[in-house]
Amino acid sequence: MKLRTLAACAALSVSMFAGAALADGRIAAALESPVAAKTKIVAGGAVFVCEGAECVSTAAPSRAMTSAACKALAKEVGRVSAFGGETKSLDADDLTRCNGAAKAVAAK
Repeated sequence: MKLRTLAACAALSVSMFAGAALADGRIAAALESPVAAKTKIVAGGAVFVCEGAECVSTAAPSRAMTSAACKALAKEVGRVSAFGGETKSLDADDLTRCNGAAKAVAAK
């Protein structure tokens, strides 16, 4: 009986911490120039799927909602015009920092 109670408490603790780690959930980034092909990129601990002029992570940890994560994404796909989750978005200053390392995209 004690083992069952201990297992239940452990499962509850894990689910509480997992919920906190995925607090922001979905993060989307609008790109200034579309990517040439569908691409997967890891930035800030989140897997972003980039297609067209948008990159989306559907299960992002809270640490992915930073200008550093945006910068890592921009380094791979080019300038980002918006970066945000369901509860928070980067402001203009954060986007400027994000785009400081943006990959140069060839003009069409």
